[in-house]
Amino acid sequence: MRPEEHFVHRIGWLRAAVLGANDGIVSTASLVIGVAAAQAARPDILLAGVAGLVAGAMSMAAGEYVSVSSQADTEHADLDRERQALAENDTYERAELAQIYVKRGLTPELAKEVADQLMAHDALGAHARDELGITEIASARPLQAAFASAASFAAGAAMPLLTAALLPVSAIIPAVSAATLVFLALLGAISARTGGANMVRGAVRVAFWGALAMAATALVGRLFGTTVLG
Repeated sequence: MRPEEHFVHRIGWLRAAVLGANDGIVSTASLVIGVAAAQAARPDILLAGVAGLVAGAMSMAAGEYVSVSSQADTEHADLDRERQALAENDTYERAELAQIYVKRGLTPELAKEVADQLMAHDALGAHARDELGITEIASARPLQAAFASAASFAAGAAMPLLTAALLPVSAIIPAVSAATLVFLALLGAISARTGGANMVRGAVRVAFWGALAMAATALVGRLFGTTVLG
């Protein structure tokens, strides 16, 4: 019998990559459509798109690094406190761990035996995993998250930008809108597949919110563009 396949080890980079790619596609497409709706010339449209790509990628990288670093700092602080508690009161920490296993369904006798054996092997690891919920798979990795987010944002942003660069100005709004919905649906399906979830649900969810963002930006561009140019 073949062992089942799990996907939880992909959570760290997958979340950052999907968020970055989705943001890149939606924000750049919305920016291009909004500027195009204001009756701007192609160079202005492309300049706005490129500026959005660069600024967005750097912003995503910085934001991911800072937020995930904060998570990592909290994890390290909790581990330091747990390490000190183990050094100062081993008996209490052993009983605390056993009580966690009792709440999960073990008998008090078996829970004590499990706690004793796990703490003999790796006391801090046992408390990190079962008391604090910190595991190697889900631990914070700031650099990985920052790189995945920035790279995926740039890749996502390049799609609507290239579409706008290759088509006549008059076709930019409908073409970028249609292409972006396709890109978003593919992103949702691929990310769902990578994470072991339903591909259709993932595609529809991502495409819906992308369409809403583009519609709102196009409306703003049309209203303000008409006001400024008129």
